[in-house]
Parts: sequence; structure tokens; C-alpha cells
Amino acid sequence: MIPGTSDGLRRVAAVVSAIKGVAVLAIVLVLVFLSAIAQSVLLITKSSLSDRLPHLFYRAFARLLGIRIDVTGDAAGSRPLLLVSNHTSWIDIIVINALMPTSFIAKREVGEWPVIGLGARLMRTFFVERTRRTAAHGEAREIARRMVGRLPLVLFAEGTSNDGNRVLPFRSALLGAAQMAASAEPKTGAWVQPMSVAYTGFNGIPMGRAQRPQVAWYGDMNLVPHLWGVVTGRPIDVSVNFGKPVSVTAETDRKVLAAELEQSVRDMLQGALHGRKGEETGGKQRGKPPVGAVQTA
Repeated sequence: MIPGTSDGLRRVAAVVSAIKGVAVLAIVLVLVFLSAIAQSVLLITKSSLSDRLPHLFYRAFARLLGIRIDVTGDAAGSRPLLLVSNHTSWIDIIVINALMPTSFIAKREVGEWPVIGLGARLMRTFFVERTRRTAAHGEAREIARRMVGRLPLVLFAEGTSNDGNRVLPFRSALLGAAQMAASAEPKTGAWVQPMSVAYTGFNGIPMGRAQRPQVAWYGDMNLVPHLWGVVTGRPIDVSVNFGKPVSVTAETDRKVLAAELEQSVRDMLQGALHGRKGEETGGKQRGKPPVGAVQTA
């Protein structure tokens, strides 16, 4: 091998990655600007298209980042619906919204994040104060009101993100919203459905435990360097699993419900990370994306 050749190739690769990153971020910023204007108009005019625009934006965002999503199972068609998921990274928001129109429940700090925060506000994310237990009941009441709307709501029930290799204990407080929604809709009740988001590979190459934190965003990680690493890195393979929907009534024990959902999500996550897709969803085989969903490539 010619001396210095490998160093030269690495430098070229680094320059190419940087150019790619700048180009992707430039395109995303343009999309954010145009989407913000269009979504503002749609919200003011109360157009039903305001449900679809964020989905189209995140679908484009996923393609630009090279996120490849594989779906197992289906999102329930019943409403009101609360999707309860594990939480690994800000990338989760892009992944789930690239699949179908949804609205999120997120901690208040998300609204302050660059790019992602604006996107969250445009999709009418409901921001909660995770540190104030006294606010939980009022927040659950507002979530219940949102659940009765057209879109399913997504709740990261762990209350924080982690390294993507595990599921943290679920917090039951905000699941009270499903009980309230069931009380508001006594004829139909409400539905809660577990789902898992697992980061499984880079460009078709399996991702190990030690590599998964490269896409996970948790603890005191700075968002901007992490965003830059994802933008300039390899395409990411993601597995999304939908579990069995659970009917909720006003009498449902939310702590028992939280424990059942936590176990279901943990089983699906570990199944996906170990290549056992479909085994942990009650024997449900791999299905098509939900109605209105897309499978990015």
C-alpha cells in the first residue's frame, strides 16, 4: 500500500460527509421554512390538510437522513387512540411521523430544540411539565381532549430517553388521559396501543449494543453535535413494531395498564434487536404499514 493512502482516503471521506451534511441541513431548513408558512395558513383556516403536512415533512426528513424504516404490525384504526412507545432519540419523532400522521406528547424542552422544536410545534405537540407532579391531572385532561380528535397521540411513557438497548419503567400518570377519553366517549371507549422503535443497523449492517448509542440521544448529550453526527453518518435502519391494542374504560387501573404496556414494549424491542420480529406481538406476523403510512427506503 502506498504510504499515506489510507489517511488521504479518510480525509476525502470526511470532506464528502461534511458536504453531504451541509447540503442536507440546508434542504431541511428550506423545508422547515416553507412548511411553517404553509402549516400556519392551514391551521388558521382549520384545514384538514394540517394533519397531513407534518407527515409529509417528516417523510422527506427521513429520506434526507437516510432513515430506512421496517414496520411490523398495524396501528389500530379505532379512535380515540393513544400510542405508547419507548424513547431512544429525537430521531423517534421523525420515524413515527414518517409512517403516519400523529400528534405527540413531549416534554416542554422539545419545543426549544433547533429544527425539531419548530416541527413539533407545527404538528400541535402537547408539551408537558415532566418535573411537576401536581400538573399531571390537568395535563391528562388536556391530552384526553386531544385524543378525541382525528389523530392518534403518541406518548413516550418512560418520561425520558435512554441508550436504545432497554426500556425504562413506564410512568402511569399521563395514562389517566385514556381513562378520561373513555369517559368522554362512553359508546366507543378509548384505545391504548404499545409500540416499539428499535435501531437495528447502519446501511444493512447489524448494529451492536456498543454502536446503538451513536443514534441514541439521552442524558446530557448536546443536541447539535449529535444532529451533525446523524446527518453526516451512515443510513440508519429502524424497526417499528405495533402491539395489540388495549381497550380502556373509566374503571381501568392505569398502574396495571402501564405495567402491561411496559412489558409488551420491552418484549417487542428485544425481539427486534435480536432479529425476532413478530414473535413478541402475540404471534402477529409482519404486516403492511398502517393505513396512510409509508415505508421509507
